[in-house]
Amino acid sequence: MRPLIFGEVLFDQFPDGSVVLGGAPFNVAWHLQAFGLAPLFISRVGRDALGDAVVAAMTGWGMDRRGVQFDATHPTGTVEVSFQAGEPHYAIADRVAYDAIAAGELPAPAGEWLLYHGSLALRHTESAEALARLRDRIPGSRFVDVNLRLPWWRREQVLADLKGATWVKLSEDELIALFPDGDDAGRQAELATLVTGHVVITSGEQGATANSVDGSPPVRVRPTQTAAVLDTVGAGDAFCSVCLAGRLLAWPLAVTMQRAQQFASAIVGIRGATPTDKDFYRRFLDAWRMKAD
Repeated sequence: MRPLIFGEVLFDQFPDGSVVLGGAPFNVAWHLQAFGLAPLFISRVGRDALGDAVVAAMTGWGMDRRGVQFDATHPTGTVEVSFQAGEPHYAIADRVAYDAIAAGELPAPAGEWLLYHGSLALRHTESAEALARLRDRIPGSRFVDVNLRLPWWRREQVLADLKGATWVKLSEDELIALFPDGDDAGRQAELATLVTGHVVITSGEQGATANSVDGSPPVRVRPTQTAAVLDTVGAGDAFCSVCLAGRLLAWPLAVTMQRAQQFASAIVGIRGATPTDKDFYRRFLDAWRMKAD
């Protein structure tokens, strides 16, 4: 089973003038490639310099580019990143290429796939319809990474997208936003009615909790390292990538969660979410006894 990653690719533009390739689905695909798990990434870029940079980065990283579409009308996505009290805030450009992923240009993947997608790339009809086409073609396991970015989400649409997911990952704040009434236990119970496997709730410095809908005891993890935090952009995507790796490689849930927390804790110590130094990944590959391509 290979990971099939659907959604946005964009450039994060930081206050210091630096520009870093990102987008939650792209970040996840980037990590999975470094882990040797050969993701197929589906998105859309503009026929512009930034789009060329995306393709060049993917080529240099050895990623499968069959799912990348090209758009002569819409530009490659960008985001202005700012920080308030240490937390990132995002000004996301609208009507960009990943908003127009075309169902008619999708690859036709054969075999067994684990489909991952977020919620941002579904804000407009074209990409939402493309994902619906993919879901029809690939009816197996699905991992949904909730990314609520104002004003680009509607509760009804997000809940519909969550229905039938095998895994869902979201933050405590996103859980409250989706289920504003009642207490935390009630919110989690409501979400569990939509999911067939596991719900992972991230809590920043407090770590994360995985709840299984079969009633198994929750698995909780907390950061253990004390390294300086440079920025938290991409920490959740790093966590997701290891959750996907654990699912693909049949790791026990407790092992998957611990490894996901370790990797996310390392990502916050660098600028941006896509390390280009493969040595960054080496200690994790060695510790997890994985072999990269």
